[in-house]
Amino acid sequence: MATYNLSSNNAGPFILSGIPGLEQYHVWISVPFCFIYLGAIVGDSIFLYLIVMERSLHTRMFFFLSMLAITDLILSTTCVPKTLSIFWLGPQKISFPGCLTQSFFLHNSFVLESAILLAMGFDRYVAICSPLRYTTILTPRTIIKIAVGTFLQRFCVIVPRIFLVNQLPFCRTHIIPHTYCEHIGIARLACADISINIWYRFCVLIMTVIIDVILIAVSYTLILSTVFHLPSLDARQKALGTCGSHVCVILMFYIPAFFSILAHCFGHNVPRTFHIMFANLYVIIPTALNPIVYGVKTKQIQNKVVLLLFSQLWKLK
Repeated sequence: MATYNLSSNNAGPFILSGIPGLEQYHVWISVPFCFIYLGAIVGDSIFLYLIVMERSLHTRMFFFLSMLAITDLILSTTCVPKTLSIFWLGPQKISFPGCLTQSFFLHNSFVLESAILLAMGFDRYVAICSPLRYTTILTPRTIIKIAVGTFLQRFCVIVPRIFLVNQLPFCRTHIIPHTYCEHIGIARLACADISINIWYRFCVLIMTVIIDVILIAVSYTLILSTVFHLPSLDARQKALGTCGSHVCVILMFYIPAFFSILAHCFGHNVPRTFHIMFANLYVIIPTALNPIVYGVKTKQIQNKVVLLLFSQLWKLK
């Protein structure tokens, strides 16, 4: 395995080597990855098309869903095409600026998706706990402020990571045993103390994901308290039904995320192969499942998809 002894801070390209230990299976692994990625692209694109074109879907909930779909597309497209090129063509070079750019979009999409799930939780809280004030609290202007504020806050939190990595000297190997560039994976290649990178990563986790999870838990505690005080069983079921798809998406996003975080922090005996395979599955599986979950749970989406398919088949005839 080749190494590069370079003394400048950000000299030379990095090499993404793929999933260590599974190099001989890369082509086979690429098959399900490719199909899942294509399914995610098609599913989220149809979802966005329906939301944009159908006036009945121009609601607050579907605005947040469109933000989620766009973020999913950015997250998967940031990583999966490069991953597939590694699976098909072997280890791939990526420039230092390209590596930093990929790292930025990866981490920014992750924390942005967490913020969108929090906003959706707030939307469900207002809809169920204060239904009469729903339209006055979540006005179009307020929705835009939430969207812009969320984006700017997450952008400002992630950007310092790029500057921290950019200041590191890389004088050892430039081979990254992964399929994409992540912040701490790049930092570990540096021949310098990376304590500040590790601590900043921890602070970002607290400032974004942990706080988001706590606030989502609080909102659903209040939602459940309100639902169980409703007079009729039908009203309870209807109220809970509006939250079902959101809860599924929350679980699909946060459970693997926390599992991966805990495995990195405490699972020192867990093989690196498992870490990297899981990291690759994480950026693609929720993206592919989110439009399916909302399609199954939302009758409006089901009806519009059926109409879209029949209209296309009719045109072909």
